[in-house]
Amino acid sequence: MKILFIYPNLYAQIGFNYGVGYLSSFLKSRGHETALLNINDRLGYPLDLDRILRDVKRFGPDFIAFSVVTNQYQYTLQIAEKLREVLSVPLSIGGVHATMAPEETLQTGLFDFLCVGEGELALVDLADALENGKDVNHIPNIWHYDRGTIHANPVRPFISLEDIPPIDYDIFDFQKMIDAKDGWVGVMASRGCPFRCNYCFNHRIVDIYHKDTGVNVRDLHYLRQYPVEMIIDDLKKLLSRYKNIRMFIFDDDLFTMNRNYVFEFCRQYKKAIEVPFVCNAHVRVFDEETAKNLKEAGCAIVKFGLESGSDRIRRKILNRPMRNEDIIHAFKMADKYGIHTSAFVMIGLPHETIDDLMLTIKLLGTIKPGRFRWSIFFPFIGTKAYNIAKDGGFIDWEKMKNLANFTDASCLDFGEAHNLLIDKLAKAYPWFVNAQTNLPVARLYEGLTQMVLAMGRPAWEKVRDTMRALDKDLSDSLTAPEARHYAIRFNPFMGVRSDWMERGED
Repeated sequence: MKILFIYPNLYAQIGFNYGVGYLSSFLKSRGHETALLNINDRLGYPLDLDRILRDVKRFGPDFIAFSVVTNQYQYTLQIAEKLREVLSVPLSIGGVHATMAPEETLQTGLFDFLCVGEGELALVDLADALENGKDVNHIPNIWHYDRGTIHANPVRPFISLEDIPPIDYDIFDFQKMIDAKDGWVGVMASRGCPFRCNYCFNHRIVDIYHKDTGVNVRDLHYLRQYPVEMIIDDLKKLLSRYKNIRMFIFDDDLFTMNRNYVFEFCRQYKKAIEVPFVCNAHVRVFDEETAKNLKEAGCAIVKFGLESGSDRIRRKILNRPMRNEDIIHAFKMADKYGIHTSAFVMIGLPHETIDDLMLTIKLLGTIKPGRFRWSIFFPFIGTKAYNIAKDGGFIDWEKMKNLANFTDASCLDFGEAHNLLIDKLAKAYPWFVNAQTNLPVARLYEGLTQMVLAMGRPAWEKVRDTMRALDKDLSDSLTAPEARHYAIRFNPFMGVRSDWMERGED
């Protein structure tokens, strides 16, 4: 059977879809043919419905499968409606949005099938059934929409990662992606996460599998790691097949959770791979020994999710019960071994006050990471944070429906004054962090942030879209060694320390 994947990823960062890559390799191993339309304006494929239709017809699929996150759902609906007008091919949808809102998604009437959770075995079962004219109403993980009736099925246990063939990079125009990202290549060494942060889908996935399988949460084995040997082989193949790879990014939710695994990985990596790498860590499971091993293996950047500097917000809104002392210690350990650090923070959280926002900025000013990325909170449907935002009456539903990412604007409404503050922070966040450091430039940036804060909406609207250019001009003028500072680099939502700006984006 010929299966065509469609992955809308518009007006957002260039991202590799690991789900599609593994689904494709699994389907190919079972005798099916696959192809992909990677709809991404930054890769030269905008939302052109006529072009999409032509490309679909050119491949001639027997079955079409969408992979979708909530921010891209609006574009998925447009594409599906266009295909429905002229094709009779079955349409399926999977990914985070489908898993979080299966009934709502199928009730659009645009999709015949929907996959809940992981789809390797499910999609093969569905393709086989369609190809052989067999029953499609009772496939685990697959929901079938048939003339207004939804046939919902429970999920099956998680698949063992050793049973999945190596990821199919070739289904993407992978060299083009590598070049577009300046040689930074994303890879995965595990699936799942042990934490239950309110804003993330992991807790919902675990609850679905626990309910449907009846297996105790501890025995679900949601957090699984690929054997180190498989990862090293995969990296070697990438290096032999593609050019200009200069950094590997391990996109695992939590790369450093299993110390024994990490130490074995570091031992094998430094023997076999010369390209440096980036990984995600958690401040509560990051110590000196971990930092030492990562550095010796070639780790260039370690990324930590802080989200907020407010203990109240972390505990009550985000369910991230960690202390500022833990955060400060983790960054000190990375700094001790010369590992560049990256911090993730969020702004525009439900029930967040001005004081909470400033606590986050002050924390960044204290730890002085190598870089930091800020995002604007987005209430992903199905998460506990979504319910918190909805129950608090914060969500602007029209904005939420039309927002393509979580970096441009907020879909929450806090009232004009706070909305304006969020917008200012989103455009000039490094200025506020600079002002809260003990760096010599702090006084300069304190004056600049006071000017920004004093602007009303009309004055701000005149300058908001020039902030990145203003930031660059200012940064370029601060060339003295003692003028170390943060400036916007690589994308509009990343602040990078001036002595690390040549290292590229993560």
